[in-house]
Formats: sequence, C-alpha cells, structure tokens
Amino acid sequence: MTSNAEKTGEKILVLGVGQLGTAILDSLQPAVSGLGRTITASVSPGSLNEHGRPVAPRHQKYAEAGIDFIALDIVASDISSLVPLFQQFDTVINCMGFVAGEGTQLKITRAVIQAGVSRYFPWQFGVDYDVVGKGSGQPVWDEQYDVRTLLRSQFSTDWVIVSTGMFTSFLFEPAFDVVNLEARTINALGSWETQVTVTSPEDIGRLTTAIYLAQPAIKNKVVYVAGDTLSYGRLADIVEAVEGHAFARRVLTLTALQHELEHNADDQMLRYRKAFALGKGVWWHVEQTYNAVWKIPVQNVEQWLRAR
Repeated sequence: MTSNAEKTGEKILVLGVGQLGTAILDSLQPAVSGLGRTITASVSPGSLNEHGRPVAPRHQKYAEAGIDFIALDIVASDISSLVPLFQQFDTVINCMGFVAGEGTQLKITRAVIQAGVSRYFPWQFGVDYDVVGKGSGQPVWDEQYDVRTLLRSQFSTDWVIVSTGMFTSFLFEPAFDVVNLEARTINALGSWETQVTVTSPEDIGRLTTAIYLAQPAIKNKVVYVAGDTLSYGRLADIVEAVEGHAFARRVLTLTALQHELEHNADDQMLRYRKAFALGKGVWWHVEQTYNAVWKIPVQNVEQWLRAR
C-alpha cells in the first residue's frame, strides 16, 4: 500500500470542528498548504449558508485559508450514506468526540473501513483503552475498546491512534468537579496519589500533524503523547502556587463514587470521575511519549494555568 504521506494531491477529511478539530486545522492547514494536499472539514448542516459557506466567523477564517466545508449530520447518517462520502478522501481524521452519543464511533469506523479509506485517525484522543479494557463504568470507553478491536481485525485501512490523556482544560471544568477555580475547591479522584495524563488541545493539534506527516509513515500503531503526567496531589500544589491562595481539598474515593453512581446511574460526569478514579490506563510516563522522544515542546499544567 502506498503511504498517504508520500502522495501528492491527497484529500484529507477532518470530521468535526469543535475544540480539537479547530486545533488540528490550525496546525494541519499551514503544514500541508505547500504539499499539494486539500483539507475538507465537516460541520453541522446549520453551520453553512445556502452557498455552502461557513456562517460562523471562526469557521470563515479556515475557508479563507482554502479549507473546504461540507455539512454532515452524523447522528442522522447511517453507514450506507457515510461510505460514499468517505470514499472521496484518502485520510480521515475523526474529531467528532462523544457528543453524538453511544454507537457513533463504531458507526464512523465501520464506514471508513467499508469506504476503503487509506489512513484513519479515529477519535481515540484520550486514555489507553487497551489498558482500561471494558467495565470502567463509562459505556463510551467500552465502545472505544471495540473500535480498536475492529481496526485491528482488518487490513484494508491503515490506522493511527493518538493517545493524549485528558484534555488539560477538562481538569478545570467545573462540571467535572476536579479543580474549580472560582469555588476554590480541588477534588482528587481516587486518592491524592492517583495519576492522570493531560495534553492541551493545541498541543494535540500540533502533535497529530507531526505524527501524520512523519516519515516513514506511522501506521497501525498507538502513539502516546502528553503535556503532563501528575498526581492529584501535585496538581493541587501547582494550582495553589499559581493562584496564590489555598484551596479546599477533598478526596472522591472510588467507593464513594461507586455509591453515588448507584443512585445517579445516568450522570455522565460522575461516570467520568469514577473511570479516572480507577487510575487504570489514564496515565503514562512523559519521557516515553512521541513529543519527548522527538523533543517537541508542549505545555504542562503549570504553563497552561499561567497562560490561560
């Protein structure tokens, strides 16, 4: 099979232009602009006007840079309608995330394979689902494990999984209830010694672009990246040092989270807290990551906090 990275005139599809899709376009577009490759990005149908042009200013800047846009309702689309769409592209980079609900990632992956796409970057920009396995309490994580199993069972599409850990910004999302800067509270998931790997979306965009362009081409491999790996205790120390005042500290033990889940089984954020509290497959050593080996600078938690 001819490597995509060696092709001229390659057609790239970026699925979704949310937080991660935007970060990838910011890095990918200038990186391939002189290589004879084209980028198309998918957005929801309401995001384009009657002429097929983006409505939002944040999307318009990409159109002005030469990126094409297509409308795609991923929830309403079945595999049979996705296959002819994907057949138009050589590489698909999936930035759809979990917002479309359970089953979406398997549907997209099956369509990519059936379409014979040469190279696929699935939505695996998160934890190490091989280590997590099934039964974490987070159904979409179970689906991610199944996506890996599906990709490894076939030989028509080369794939690259970029394992990033948690988005750095998610640590500070009040609804996630780990660090709440306004309320001045810090909750450790599992224990103060439990570790977590995080990477900023901007760094994920730059690193994914580097991995995509790497020669010889990377294929059928899990690539680990990281902005930081730290314990919740270390996280608390960093937050207090940067913010300049003390935070109320509390441990959300696995037992307590499980008990809470028994009474709030549909609480998605609670499911995430429990999955991360397990401490399994959610961290890896920074020294062994792609960015560390290739000496690509990234933003750690302290730098992210000071720059926000």
